Amino acid sequence: MNINLKGKTALICGSTQGIGWATAQELANLGARCILFSRNEEKLKANVEALSKINNEAHGYLTADFSKPETVRTAIENYTKNNTIDILVNNSGGPPAGKISEAETDDFLDAYNQHLICNHIITMAVIGGMKEKKGGRIINIISTSVKIPLSGLGVSNTTRGAVASWAKTMSNELAEYGITVNNVLPGATKTGRLESIIENKAKKTDVKIDSVEQGMINQIPMKRFGKPEEIANMIAFLATPAAAYVTGQSICVDGGRTGTI
Repeated sequence: MNINLKGKTALICGSTQGIGWATAQELANLGARCILFSRNEEKLKANVEALSKINNEAHGYLTADFSKPETVRTAIENYTKNNTIDILVNNSGGPPAGKISEAETDDFLDAYNQHLICNHIITMAVIGGMKEKKGGRIINIISTSVKIPLSGLGVSNTTRGAVASWAKTMSNELAEYGITVNNVLPGATKTGRLESIIENKAKKTDVKIDSVEQGMINQIPMKRFGKPEEIANMIAFLATPAAAYVTGQSICVDGGRTGTI
């Protein structure tokens, strides 16, 4: 099975922490040159230095604020004037938790800009180079809410569903060029995002954090939260030549929690 990424350049969004950072590490371990993309330049610099350089890869970074799509557009379009991307990992922090019936219209607009609009801007900037090379990988880190909406994540559920539909449509249009588009749907994973959700739920329900956490674990057949590197492993596989015939899919990595076939 060919999982070698030597000679490939990967752009990983949201790569200063959590799943994005774990993904960058895994892709670098497989030989890819990694370009990290986030807003915190100090963390980006430190992470670039920490990445493995199996083939003396010149890793790098781009900075932009994903809540401001035009900054993302400027950064990626400037980069792709003279560079091509072989692997794109779209990833951004999830919208704040809360009931959909309590959401304001601006909450949806903010979430759509940060996820759907930024994904589209970046994808449109990189697919030209992928078409010229007759191949590429676009992988979107979304959520299991694509399969079953999650309680208390109204804006997130809505936005993630839109991204999944966008990705499926994009996969159909790009398949003939050898470009695959897939979604990885993490379940409850030990990241800062999960900690925030647990703390928010504990506060709103006046229940201890440990009890909220245990209640979530009880819903997972494997009886534990996922690790960022476990999600990254699936993303890395989809980025390799071994996954050349996999496209248009939304794959749960959730310890069996999602109740769909």
